[in-house]
Amino acid sequence: MRLKDKFISALLNIFIGVGWAFVFVGAISAFMRNIHYLGLFYALSAALLWSLPGLLFVLLSEYMLSGFARLEEARKQSEILEKLLEECRKRD
Repeated sequence: MRLKDKFISALLNIFIGVGWAFVFVGAISAFMRNIHYLGLFYALSAALLWSLPGLLFVLLSEYMLSGFARLEEARKQSEILEKLLEECRKRD
């Protein structure tokens, strides 16, 4: 998602990438560590469990990104409404 503030947009996109990296590293390492000892079902369960922190980090980053986008949109709408109000006052 593109925001006007390039720094915040880049930072949040980096956070999302780091979150996905945590998901994949956590899932793969938990799966590989447990497949030999516990079996396929438990290895998949461990992979899902160890990928949850990364998924929560991705979810939080996406929520922050959408919050900044909503704020930016609200600012645009406020600016347009102020211009309309000024035009209405000029006519009266």
